[in-house]
Amino acid sequence: MPRAIARRKTKKSASKRFKVTATGKIMRRKPGLRHLASSKSSKRKRKLGKDGQVHETMVDRIKECLPFA
Repeated sequence: MPRAIARRKTKKSASKRFKVTATGKIMRRKPGLRHLASSKSSKRKRKLGKDGQVHETMVDRIKECLPFA
């Protein structure tokens, strides 16, 4: 009986943290907005609320965790 071909599974922790855009960029949330927000300026909080792009040195590692993205 032939053996089934091994299939890569998605790392669920990575799928919750990162999103892949239609052009292939990997987006992430910016840290620092969970608590102690009263001491931060409105401009800083506004910028932290937007998604950031993953650094190019980390892209290959994250794409390995998201084989279907």
